[in-house]
Amino acid sequence: MDEGEPGVVPAIESTAEDIAEMRTRGAATIADAAAAALATQADRSTAETPAAFRRELRAAARTLYETRPTAVSLPNALRYVLRGMDGDTVADLRASTIARAEAFQRDLARAQETLGEIGANRLQDGDVVMTHCHSTDALSCIEAALEDGKALEAIVKETRPRKQGHITARQLREWDVPVTLIVDNAARRYLDGTDHVLVGADSIAADGSVINKIGTSGLAVNARERGVPLMVAAQTIKLHPDTMTGHTVEIELRDESEVLTDEERASIVDSEPTGGDDGERSSETDGPLTVENPAFDVTPARYVDAIVTERGQFPPESIVTLMRELFGETTGEPWEA
Repeated sequence: MDEGEPGVVPAIESTAEDIAEMRTRGAATIADAAAAALATQADRSTAETPAAFRRELRAAARTLYETRPTAVSLPNALRYVLRGMDGDTVADLRASTIARAEAFQRDLARAQETLGEIGANRLQDGDVVMTHCHSTDALSCIEAALEDGKALEAIVKETRPRKQGHITARQLREWDVPVTLIVDNAARRYLDGTDHVLVGADSIAADGSVINKIGTSGLAVNARERGVPLMVAAQTIKLHPDTMTGHTVEIELRDESEVLTDEERASIVDSEPTGGDDGERSSETDGPLTVENPAFDVTPARYVDAIVTERGQFPPESIVTLMRELFGETTGEPWEA
C-alpha cells in the first residue's frame, strides 16, 4: 500500500490491506475489523491535543474507508464509532472512542441471533417458507423458529447462476427441515403453497427498497400478486445512509463465465448463420455476443411487508428513521475534514 497518513498507526494500515485484498471479507467481519482498528488507533495515538487526536482518527477512518467504499458495512462501522467520539481532552476522546468501538463490536456479535429471534415471531408452526439465494440472516429466523419448537418446510430456489440455493438447502436439511428445491422460473407455480417469502439483503436504501441477489424483485412482484408476505432479514450494518441524500447503490456486474463457459460461447457463435454462397458471415450477425450478469436487483418498498433487524421489525417506509437514529444525518461524513 501507499505510505500512510501521518499519525495513523500500523494496525490501521494492516487492517486496510486485509480488507482491500479480501483476506477480511463478509459484512459483519469487515465491520468488526474496522471498529477494532479504530479502537487501536485511539489507544495508541500519541496526539497531544484534542484537535490532533480528531485529525488522526479521521485519517485512520479514511484509510479504512478507501479500501472498499461500496461495502456498506465498512462505512457504517466507521460512522458509528466516530459519531460517538466525544470529550474536551485527549483522555476523554480516547476513552469515548474505545468504548464506542467496543459497544459496536458487542452489539454486532449478538445482532444475528437477536434478529433471528425477532424474525421467528413472524413464522407459525406448520408454515412453508420460500427462500432465494443464501442469507445467514434469513436462516437465523428459521433456526430460531425451529428452536421454539415450530415445524417448518422450505421451498428453496436454486438461484442461478451460482446456485447459492444449494447452500441454503444443505443447511436446512442439516436442521431436518423438509426441502423442495426448485429452479428459479418455477417460483410462481409454488407460491400458492407458500406462507412466507424470506430473503436477506445486500443493502437497504432510505426509501425502504431492498438491494439483494438478482431475481429478488421478480419474486417479490409474484409474491404480492399471490398475497404471500415478503420478509427481509438484514442486520442494521446493511442499511445504506448515503441514500438519504440521493446516493444510488451501484449494481455489481459479475464475470460472464458464471453464465456462459468458453465452450458454450464457442458453440453459440460457431452455430450462427452465415451469409451468401461465399460463406461470409452476414452483417446482421457480425456483432459480438454480449452476456450480462448483474449480481443484484432492487425491490421497491411497496413489495416488502417487513424488514427485520436486530433493532426490531419495521415497515420499509420507516427504515429511514432507524438510519438517522444509528448514523445521524448524512450532511457530511465524520472522517472528512
